[in-house]
Amino acid sequence: MRAKIYTFLTNRIVIVLIILSSTLLTYFTGGLGYFFGLIMALLVLWGSKFNWLTFGIGKIDLMKTILTAILLAVSIFLVVDLFVQPFIELYLGPIDLSNFDGIRGNVASYLIFILFMWVVAGFGEEFLYRGFFMKQLAKVLGNTDKSWFISAIIISILFGLAHLYQGISGVITTGLIGFLMSLVFYKNRQNLILAMLVHGFYDMIGITLIFLSKERVIIDWIQINIFSN
Repeated sequence: MRAKIYTFLTNRIVIVLIILSSTLLTYFTGGLGYFFGLIMALLVLWGSKFNWLTFGIGKIDLMKTILTAILLAVSIFLVVDLFVQPFIELYLGPIDLSNFDGIRGNVASYLIFILFMWVVAGFGEEFLYRGFFMKQLAKVLGNTDKSWFISAIIISILFGLAHLYQGISGVITTGLIGFLMSLVFYKNRQNLILAMLVHGFYDMIGITLIFLSKERVIIDWIQINIFSN
């Protein structure tokens, strides 16, 4: 039975249907799409007899991976905040971060949310979007470097759409961030942990700035001192 479930859920047509279903559920219901996709991914993991390599999780040098993840997370944050987000917001308006207002200045909410983020976003979203969706779609498309790159683009678009609650600027910015994280996995296909840690550390930076009410310091400075001139 386990083998049959694995074979069925990794069938090319079924994979595409799962990705589409998860995307539509996310669009119309929000979190249900994430949980549907995650359940399918966990069933595939169970069907593979917990072969973590199915999701790109292999043996790693943990300390090196952590240090690399911190460097990449900071680099992505600076690139997006300095060179991308200000331009996007100039034409499409600011990203809507009102859903996170509850953590501003609230230490308990901040710490709880950090833990929630690591589980649901850092590990959960990477396990689903990169480890399952991106990897399986790349196989559907031929499992070549080109198919992996195309898969990275497609899944990053879907990842951005999953953040519609942040407005159109949030969708585009998150989609770009998702693409950069997809490239991390594209280059390290047996080290999904690296992508998970990059995602987690990146979100920690953003959440900490929201907690301090400083998330717009860089963007506002750029818009005032560059765009207004």
